[in-house]
Amino acid sequence: MAPTRLKKTYQETIVPKLMNQFQYANIHQVPKLVKVTVNRGLGEAAQNAKSMEASLSEIALITGQKPVVTRAKKAIAGFKIRQGMPVGIMVTLRGERMYAFVDRLINLALPRIRDFRGISPKSFDGRGNYTLGVREQLIFPEIEYDRVDQVRGMDISIITTAQNDEEGRALLKEMGMPFRDQ
Repeated sequence: MAPTRLKKTYQETIVPKLMNQFQYANIHQVPKLVKVTVNRGLGEAAQNAKSMEASLSEIALITGQKPVVTRAKKAIAGFKIRQGMPVGIMVTLRGERMYAFVDRLINLALPRIRDFRGISPKSFDGRGNYTLGVREQLIFPEIEYDRVDQVRGMDISIITTAQNDEEGRALLKEMGMPFRDQ
């Protein structure tokens, strides 16, 4: 499989820019993407099996990979959850699928958000990883509006090898992530 457009751009232009910007001595010090996790919590899935099936197919369509069902570790009476009940789904993307997903996220999905002015530059975790909450799945072009029974959001975490937020922000900015000005 040929390298994706984003991976090629990373290797040819982003790596030299970051090496120059941060004065790295070795090419392996340059931050890179490790994995992308797409996560959706499904509180109503305990009572409604149809919502679970719809979510599984939507996330599989968006990411190109079958999601894993996450289950409750403990019973919580207040939320009517018993141990082992399905409470969410998640996908971990690595390699070519990860680069293809990030490319689609940056260039296709994010610009389709209503009243979009950029994403918050403050959602870094202190170690160069970025987490983004998406309110509706309709921003992805793979999802057909007519087939959606309910609008549901998801969390997208981009994990990098960056040592701090500044390096992670520089990496994502070079990849084309549309950060809003503070």
